[in-house]
Amino acid sequence: MFIAHLPAGYLLTDRLTRGLQRRRRLMGVGLVAAVLPDTDLLWFYLVNDRQNLHHDFLFHWPLFWVAVAALFWILGRLAGWRDGGVVAGVALASLLLHMVLDSVVAEIAWLAPFSDRTFGLMEVPDRHAWWVWNFILHGSFGLELAIVALALWTLRRNRR
Repeated sequence: MFIAHLPAGYLLTDRLTRGLQRRRRLMGVGLVAAVLPDTDLLWFYLVNDRQNLHHDFLFHWPLFWVAVAALFWILGRLAGWRDGGVVAGVALASLLLHMVLDSVVAEIAWLAPFSDRTFGLMEVPDRHAWWVWNFILHGSFGLELAIVALALWTLRRNRR
């Protein structure tokens, strides 16, 4: 699900922040968090030389993000920041949504670092020379297009 992360983050954040005065800021937090796990692609391409799947790295460990959000929330409480919990919640929801979407066609280690067992809903067969075609021609691509279409429809509705 490499196309749907940002639109799905938009849809989730739109739902979570409806009616809140600080909606624009929280929308930004949700959108950044929705793509944050894929920043490990920099390490994957520039350092790791594509030796491991990028889903094996720390940024694709859901429990890592739960721990980071909990730490952020605790530090926010200690600093007296009232919105820290809301910001941490929106960010964590977007981060976990990213990994749920990745779990549709890829393997995610949901219990890492305590277990290296991975979970995925379906496998995309390696049939085409250029790896992108394997995903575009797979049935799961329809789900990605539906998420993008729904996000565009929601964005258009919200702009009115």
